[in-house]
Amino acid sequence: MHERAEDTRRAVLQAAAHLFFERGYAATSIADISERSARTSGAIYFHYAGKEKLARAVVEAHFATWPVLIARNETAGAPALENLVRLSFAVARAFRDDVLVRAGARLWAERRSIDVEMPPPFVDWIATVERLLTGARAEGTLAAAADPGRDAATLVSAFFGVHTVSDALDERRLIEDRLTALWHLVLPGLQAVPAPGALLARVRDDSASLTR
Repeated sequence: MHERAEDTRRAVLQAAAHLFFERGYAATSIADISERSARTSGAIYFHYAGKEKLARAVVEAHFATWPVLIARNETAGAPALENLVRLSFAVARAFRDDVLVRAGARLWAERRSIDVEMPPPFVDWIATVERLLTGARAEGTLAAAADPGRDAATLVSAFFGVHTVSDALDERRLIEDRLTALWHLVLPGLQAVPAPGALLARVRDDSASLTR
């Protein structure tokens, strides 16, 4: 019984994520989610109590993606800056390919039209980037002029700015190329010994090997 309930919750969440991403919150109804998930409206209300709570569940699933992704992409023994760049590409691919991530981002952008409190964005990302920059400082690989506490928020802002522009111009199809261009611009100001091309080549080679 418990397994069947979990199957229903997952099916409804996935269906809602697809529809919220494709149509937006206002244009998606419980009837649409019921049809897409092949679950009754009664089952949806039983598990999620309404469209607002379902939207919040999608956003929460979006945020729950990140700790797992961070752990998976911080390679033990690798330099902190390399881990930071590797993580940025993993996040970029999630925003391009993972419907829960994309739906969560759209719903958060539409939060003012949804009558439920949403989790705050960016705060955990800023803390993660600051931690990695602080690690680079301890390793001696961070440029003297760089400041982890100051620069973490700027890097997160630039990263999500690239995502916004890429989404608008090409639906993130070229996000990895655009992110590479951002790192070519930024890394010379972060690396104690600037060598952005070599670092990016290692990270992109690692990423390619994961997809083989």
